[in-house]
Amino acid sequence: MSATDCIVIGGGIVGAAIAYGLARRGLGVAMLDEGDEAFRASRANFALVWVQSKGLGFPDYAAWSRRSAALWPELAAELEETTGIACGYRRPGGVTPALSEAELEAQAAKLAQIRHEAGNQPFEYEVLERPALDRLLPGLGPKVVGGTFCPLDGDTNSLRSLRALHAGLARHGGGYHPNRKVRSIEALPGGGYRVLSEAGERFAADKVVLAAGLGNKALGALVGLEVPVRPVQGQVIVTERAQPLLELPTINVRQTDEGGFMLGASEAEVGLDTATEPGILSAIARRNIQTFPFLARLHIVRAWAGLRVMTPDGFPIYQQADAFPGVFVVTGHSGVTTAAAHALVLAGWIADGALPEELRAFSSERFRVPAPA
Repeated sequence: MSATDCIVIGGGIVGAAIAYGLARRGLGVAMLDEGDEAFRASRANFALVWVQSKGLGFPDYAAWSRRSAALWPELAAELEETTGIACGYRRPGGVTPALSEAELEAQAAKLAQIRHEAGNQPFEYEVLERPALDRLLPGLGPKVVGGTFCPLDGDTNSLRSLRALHAGLARHGGGYHPNRKVRSIEALPGGGYRVLSEAGERFAADKVVLAAGLGNKALGALVGLEVPVRPVQGQVIVTERAQPLLELPTINVRQTDEGGFMLGASEAEVGLDTATEPGILSAIARRNIQTFPFLARLHIVRAWAGLRVMTPDGFPIYQQADAFPGVFVVTGHSGVTTAAAHALVLAGWIADGALPEELRAFSSERFRVPAPA
């Protein structure tokens, strides 16, 4: 049986960020990855490190997103120094364009509410009319009336970021174990836990982190944790490479560091279906061409559908199992945005063996409705 300090179940960007964060603190880490049959949000995302629309009605999450975005430059620099892999991270600010006055008013009201809920914590943004937006974004279409700008926003190359986290884990002595789907998690008599893979391989550790995305629902049940996650499908279009045109990302269009344009976004409740749908892709293309007409001249080179890991309220779950101390769940949407906080902050709390009071709001207890008196 392979023994270590901590087992992280899940090899996507959430699991890899936690595993890297633990390993850089000197802990022995075994990261167990289900394999390519898993529904991998980490290879199907839009790669934004986004702040401006995060946390409406949940100020703790808005603050957590801002904290992680502020830490991303440190994480990207550290990973490049440790592994030689550049993540492609940048933080030029980001824009949410509006195609009508009603859209602009609704977005402005949303950001005003997030700022109000932030209290004395800083949250910067601007509401820009069309002339000001033209100075930030070239090639806007005539239907764009304005937009909102947040200097805290940015993006990254999520595949290279994931690769760098894996390489960083290895550099710090951690082990990556692919094709190890977990069958059971058992408490050991002398303390710690034994994790059994479906192939019968055994791993033992003092701590276990459940970071398997949609798989956390079943894994949580093994340790008495309710992890109510469901898939929400999103589809993405990628164009051929072009000369640099957009110096900053928008909520639905970004030019990658490799030159292609990514176009989103959509939401569909279709279960575990990852098939693309022409009608949805057409709607994505139509709206984004209205925003940037030059996109109509570019060839599409690929499109895909991915599954978001969504909780009932859309916000993450961070929790330690009451009946299994030392077993933690980390799950939710926006794993790219929160990767820096996971690696540089949350991993330290897990290493210390307890989550702080400030994370209590992220417990799944918030989904329990009291029984009528």
